[in-house]
Amino acid sequence: MHLTKTLPFDKKKIDEIIKIHPTPFHVYDEKGIRDNAKRLTEAFSWAPGFREYFAVKANPNPYIVKVMREEGFGADCSSLPELMLAEKAGIKGEMIMLTSNDTPVSEFEYAKKLGAILNLDDITHIDFVDSNIGLPEVISFRYNPGPLKGGNAIIGVPEEAKYGLTRDQLFDAYKIVKQRGVKRFGLHTMIASNELNADYFVDTAEILFDLVCDLSKTIGIDFEFVNLGGGFGIPYRPGDKPLDLEYISDRIRGAYVEKIEARGLKPLRICMESGRLMTGPYGFLVTTAIHKKEIYKDYIGVDACMADLMRPALYGAYHHITVLGKENENQIKRYDVTGSLCENNDKFAIDRMLPVIERGDILVMHDTGAHGYAMGFNYNGKLRSAEFLLKEDGSVQKIRRAETVDDYFATLDFSGM
Repeated sequence: MHLTKTLPFDKKKIDEIIKIHPTPFHVYDEKGIRDNAKRLTEAFSWAPGFREYFAVKANPNPYIVKVMREEGFGADCSSLPELMLAEKAGIKGEMIMLTSNDTPVSEFEYAKKLGAILNLDDITHIDFVDSNIGLPEVISFRYNPGPLKGGNAIIGVPEEAKYGLTRDQLFDAYKIVKQRGVKRFGLHTMIASNELNADYFVDTAEILFDLVCDLSKTIGIDFEFVNLGGGFGIPYRPGDKPLDLEYISDRIRGAYVEKIEARGLKPLRICMESGRLMTGPYGFLVTTAIHKKEIYKDYIGVDACMADLMRPALYGAYHHITVLGKENENQIKRYDVTGSLCENNDKFAIDRMLPVIERGDILVMHDTGAHGYAMGFNYNGKLRSAEFLLKEDGSVQKIRRAETVDDYFATLDFSGM
């Protein structure tokens, strides 16, 4: 039995890229990303002013962020470079949200300069922002529901997470900012990552809708938006069932009618900050087998390493592997597929059944479009790879060159050596 996943390109297309740029590299499917964005927009077309803030951290490349902008999406940022990247991609004002997390003054200052929405992570940030840059007209707070809502394996249980305000703190926080002149209000939460249970997101929406009602009545404010966060999972394994966005939307719509409209609350913009859902399935790490090793196990050494894709080493995450040109061959060999980093967990796959692989074969790691290149690093002097965009017309555009040794040494001063 073959466990397969489809590719938006064939070996011929990859060979064309390799002629001008050696492996490893990431390639992203523009058509897949755009079609997926349109599907999300259509699924939530009933929601007043629905807005997706693409999580820049998932794929911080201005070409990808520009595609998101062209599909009507904003940007969720968590650092100064991400704010600047969103700006360079043409996203401005309240289409940017800074989701605060131990944030320095300089980042709040830049966000305010851009007119971005501040999504604050702690009640103490009220005084911090107010004393340094002044409170803006609109403020959102991140809610941590603690034991009221379960987390999942990647983020952990909410009580152990560093993010957000407690329920009691939220009532105090909104009361304080109202007294200090804030006029517009939002509410945010995100308590899971790569979740494939559709009902999880419906439950999250219901919790936020109820909380909006309680806060509105108690404090006497109207909420402009709720941000359901991200955490939407993708089917990394061939047998995984993708999330039914239409089902999620329909259930959230029912909760909205019951908990917002029926209670006479003002229309509420529904927002999200999906990253993985938007680009994850549409990225691929292309690498070449350069060594075979047969000791206690059989190993295939490739020219990529965990600097190019660290999720398998960090989480034990599964990424499907296709051997180009051998898609229809029997998967009869059990391999560990490894990189060259001086760490034993530098493995893309462990005990994976694959076709017989020879030196020079091209391997494709699926679903690297989010948290793939973005999580790269330079340990062991490894240089991060290039990125390409497979355009809708079939052409290929380089959207990031590979790092060089000069890049690696650029921050060092050898003058005193």
